[in-house]
This record gives sequence, structure tokens and C-alpha cells, in this order.
Amino acid sequence: MRIDNNQLLRFTTAGSVDDGKSTLIGRLLFDSKSIFEDQLDSVSKTSAKKGHDGVDLALFTDGLKDEREQGITIDVAYRYFTTPKRKFIIADTPGHIEYTRNMVTGASTANAAVILIDARHGVIEQTKRHSFIASLLNIPHLIVCVNKMDLVDYSEEVYNNIIAQFEEFSSKLLMKDVRFIPISALKGDNVVNRSENMSWYPNGTLLSTLENLHISSDINKIDARFPVQTVLRPQSDEHRDYRGYAGRIASGIYRVGDEVAVLPSGFQSRIKSINTGEKEVEEAYAPMSISMTLEDDIDISRGNMIVRKNNQPELEQEFDVMLCWLNNAPAKPRAKYTIKHTSNEERAMIKEVVYKMDINTFERDSEDGDLGMNDIARVKIRTTRRLMLDAYRDNRNTGSIILIDENTNETLAAGMVV
Repeated sequence: MRIDNNQLLRFTTAGSVDDGKSTLIGRLLFDSKSIFEDQLDSVSKTSAKKGHDGVDLALFTDGLKDEREQGITIDVAYRYFTTPKRKFIIADTPGHIEYTRNMVTGASTANAAVILIDARHGVIEQTKRHSFIASLLNIPHLIVCVNKMDLVDYSEEVYNNIIAQFEEFSSKLLMKDVRFIPISALKGDNVVNRSENMSWYPNGTLLSTLENLHISSDINKIDARFPVQTVLRPQSDEHRDYRGYAGRIASGIYRVGDEVAVLPSGFQSRIKSINTGEKEVEEAYAPMSISMTLEDDIDISRGNMIVRKNNQPELEQEFDVMLCWLNNAPAKPRAKYTIKHTSNEERAMIKEVVYKMDINTFERDSEDGDLGMNDIARVKIRTTRRLMLDAYRDNRNTGSIILIDENTNETLAAGMVV
């Protein structure tokens, strides 16, 4: 079976204010020839107006007028670029502490996180906070860029000290794949082109690292999970008795003839056919969108999940999640919310705040039960009906939930099942 190295890589950038994130992304776009002529003209004019020598690379990413005028990033900005090897989506997230929720939003679907460290300052609170969030969101690959190496005379010793600092605190976090690259975003060292100033550094540039990250194994191929989004009943002469179940495979592999169970009912059947668009296929895998028919006529509706008979998620009505509160209004005790999990919606309440996390020190506060914007806490949630859950560590799709305000339909919080 061939699972192709999905050519789209999503990565998020994080760093403290003035670490040079916007300049780094500008350099990636500029040196990889991903800037349109009109963008280049516009940014060149703005740079000249501000009195800069040459082009201010940061202006390529600070898309909002306020950001350009204040010189800060305040919202998650998405940028797209392509090289012959891969397509990229960059989520440029703000560095300020009051925008923790923006980083959580931007990083939630990322394959990789690029964390910037200013070579002059080393590992600071912001670095720890962003690394903690990357670890919490189970981002598979972490690339630590030690930036502004030009301001420390491209010193190998400074670079090695920062690696040691980072490894000392990150040993407490769960991180699978961490790489370090010394760069100068302003001068272009080791971003797209290899640096002549750091011949002591043996590995690839940032772009070549991103191009060659192995991401197809990031998808869980063991636990077959297919949340049903809709039931297809064409009612045409050609498909008189067709009853298909459509959706996107969250994880795992499905083959025609597999024995499956439908949750939450537990009824069992076999897969009769699998279609992708007009084409019938013998097997399908995450993250393909498909429709599936079963050999038996079972009552299945949106929000149900088709899984392997001998590999099933937990059916839980009460469970713990690590919750990031995203809304300006704080959480209300015992309030009723809509909980969205895969294609399923139920009602839920936060039963208890177990502890709040201080994301600067990694300490847990079990006394403070109030949840406000940007807070991250472990909470107990109770739902009206059982949900089909996996731990977020094992399965990002079936292990994540969001809470929605029933009256305003605003998203209030995002959570990861513990």
C-alpha cells in the first residue's frame, strides 16, 4: 500500500516579540522567490518611506494595517508558498503573552513548529511558554532557530550554550523530534541558502529541513476512525437502494471486506464498498474524504463513528481535558455548552477545574478554579451522551474538542483529551 508523502506541510512560527519571526518568514518568501512583483513594489515603497536601507522583509507578513504601523504581529497570519518539493502553509502567531489563544489556534493543525530564540538573550520565559504549547498540542516536529547569529559574531559557543539551555528545560516536556539551526533572518544565513559565516554548522538550512521533514508517519494509521458527516440517499433510478455514509477518515486504514462496528450502538457489519468521488476503491486511509456502504442495513446518522470491530475508542460521558480558554468572557460555573467532537455535537458542562497551568513555570495551581482568556487548565467535562474518544496524544482528530456558546455560537475553548 502506498501512502504518499503528503506534499502539504503546515508549520507555525513562535517567538518572543522582536525575535524576528516576521523577518524570517519574509526571508523565506523572498529567497525562495515566492513574492509577487506588486507585493515587492509595495513593500519596497513602504520600506523607503520608513527610511530603511533596502527591503524591510518583515513587511511581507504583517498584513494588517495596524501591524504594519505598530511593527507588531497581533493576529494569526496565514501565508502560502510553494517550492518544487512541497507546498507550505505558515501560521505566523503573535509573541505576546496576551495572545496565547492565537498561538493555540494557529498551531492546532501544524505538522511542525518553528521556535525562534534571539542569540543574544538565549532561552527566556516566552521560549518555554511556546515550547510548552507546542508540546501540549503534540506538534510532531520542533525546529528551534537560533536567530540573530550575526549579532554574536556567528559564535558556535553561543549556539551550543543555547542548545544546552533548551534541552535542560525541554526534557520535562514530551517532544519527539527537535532540531536546532543557527540562522540570521536579516542577513539570510541558513534560511534558504547555506551560510558562509557558519562553516562549523554541518546540517541543512531551514528551508531544506522543512522540505525534507517526514510527515506521512505523523498520521495515526493504526486506529481506524471514521466519523460520519452525512448519510447519502440519492433516490435515483440508478441508485434506488444506495445508502452511503460520507465523511473524512480521521485516522487508520479501511478496506472493502473489513469487519467494522458502528458506535455508539455497537452494531457490527462488513464494508461493502468504498468510493472517493466517482471512483470505487479497495482501500482508503486518513485524511481521505470518502463514502462507504455496509453489507447490513444499520441505523447510522451524523455524529456516529465507524471503527474496526477489534480496535475501538473509549465511550465516555465524563472525561478530563487540557482546556485553553479562548473567549473574552470567563467560564461560568456549571454553565451548559455545546461540545463539538469530530462530526458530533452534544451538550456539556465543566464539572470541575482540576488545576490551572502556569505556562511560564509549568507549575500547577489547584486552588484557583476561575478560567479566563488564555488560561490553560485540566478540567473534568460531563456530556449529555457518551462521546467516542481517544487520548489526544494518540490521535489528534478524535482526541480534541471545542466548546461553543449555545446562545451566540461563539467558540469558547479548545481542549485535548487527557
